[in-house]
Amino acid sequence: MAATPAPTVRISADHARRLALRAQGLLGQPDRRAGARGVLRLLGAVQLDTISVLARSHELVPYARLGAVGRRPVEEAYWGHGTAFEFWSHAACILPIEEWPLFAFRRRANRAKGRVWGHPVSEQVYAQVVDQLRAEGPLTSTGLGGAKKTAEWWDWSDTKIAVERALAFGDVVVTRRRGWKRVYDLAERAVPGELFEQDPSDAECLERLVAQAGAALGVATRADLMDYHRLKGAQVDAALPASGLVPVAVEGWSAPAWADPAALESEPRGRHRTTLLSPFDSLIWDRPRTERIFGMSHRLEAYTPKHKRVHGYFAMPLLAGGRLVGRVDPAREGATLVARQVSLDGPRSVPALAEALREAATWVGCSDVRVERLDDEALRPELEKLLG
Repeated sequence: MAATPAPTVRISADHARRLALRAQGLLGQPDRRAGARGVLRLLGAVQLDTISVLARSHELVPYARLGAVGRRPVEEAYWGHGTAFEFWSHAACILPIEEWPLFAFRRRANRAKGRVWGHPVSEQVYAQVVDQLRAEGPLTSTGLGGAKKTAEWWDWSDTKIAVERALAFGDVVVTRRRGWKRVYDLAERAVPGELFEQDPSDAECLERLVAQAGAALGVATRADLMDYHRLKGAQVDAALPASGLVPVAVEGWSAPAWADPAALESEPRGRHRTTLLSPFDSLIWDRPRTERIFGMSHRLEAYTPKHKRVHGYFAMPLLAGGRLVGRVDPAREGATLVARQVSLDGPRSVPALAEALREAATWVGCSDVRVERLDDEALRPELEKLLG
């Protein structure tokens, strides 16, 4: 690890928390005119996941910041208009199309490895896939000849392996989905020419990605910066001096931190959002950072055996007043939003919970809300009164 310069600024843990909220679009007046596309550009990455409870996670992220934004505008902000693409960042993510050049370092590294997750594929099949896309235009893996050899999810066909390899190398890009299936196209055709032709060095890519992560996080440790786009420690260390981020000391944080200098120029104040957060939301997707900033130890339990779950299948943290004050495990039954399990910090958080549940219900087209398990049943009378 490179030597860390002495911090030029010292801030409180509370200030750091508010910087993080503002950087993530959850403190201050949201830019509704920019919509979901503006949220994507602000965050730099929105994680994708197949789980759909109230909605898929990539829909929940702009909802958390903008309120009941229409679901169609969210989809249009991501796919089909040349404004975004899919690639591996924090995980499988939607990224603003402007970031295409910044992931050249990862595409080059993938090409040097020559494989996709250990799967070999012949050059002949690879060439056939690229030629078919060139001749026929954008296609799903089914249109290319099939995604799987058997019904097993992992048993990819040679065609699927080849197109995913082409995606990892940058010969192919995904800029939209059809029925949740990736639609592949040639990068040279789908990526705007002025972006496709850029070829920044690995060092330039990493410097700009570290700067972008720092801006999206507000204030961050080295580990935070590594996690945002899943960079290696040595990559972050090399990029930090030219990133423009400045070293800061945060009260109570054991590790050195860096901040976006623009974020330090003004006090983070404004309207707080009251909302339920996807477990894959970039505000909380990093568990150590979430615990450090908000004091909440939170994990997704969807892949935990049911009898071992503590907070539920898709427990969504409740954000209110700039703090995480509870969790809700939601579901839908017809026109009813069901809170299968709810935990709260205390009675002061009941109005925020009722507000968040009502807004979420309206957004997904539910007219009623039902709370099943409430960890503190003494809070039920007030909650049901507010839910009315």
